[in-house]
Amino acid sequence: MATTTTKTQKSQGSESQENANKITEKRKPVFVKVDQLTPGTNGHNLIVKVLNSNTVLQKGRAASQHLRQTRISECLIGDETGTILFTARNDQVDVMKPGTTLILRNAKIDMFKSSMRLAVDKWGRVEVTQPAEFVVKEDNNLSLVEYELVNVTEE
Repeated sequence: MATTTTKTQKSQGSESQENANKITEKRKPVFVKVDQLTPGTNGHNLIVKVLNSNTVLQKGRAASQHLRQTRISECLIGDETGTILFTARNDQVDVMKPGTTLILRNAKIDMFKSSMRLAVDKWGRVEVTQPAEFVVKEDNNLSLVEYELVNVTEE
């Protein structure tokens, strides 16, 4: 009986080894446009241009090693379908210069004072890319639309 258990363990061991050697295929990112963003959604990939950047909060001292500096900027970004406010934090603030074209990966929609804000947290990525050819449609700012949370009861 001991030999059968050993054979089973060996076959399970080689099976897990085969699974470890298999390469998992990555999915191609699906890029969306600014006008397709809706409240409470996440996992968005966008290509946008930075229109302007305003520093909202700057706390902490850079001289001190144990105190981390916190910086937050609100940046107006957009593409050919519209614009939205982006909340840039810490290192992201340095990248958000007007005229820069960015790829935002795994971005999410945060609600702030009943309006949408786009953000990229630690699970996402902000990358600078080559200048895009599109002209930003500035008259469709999604952050100016006010949303209201409504409870719907089924009858």
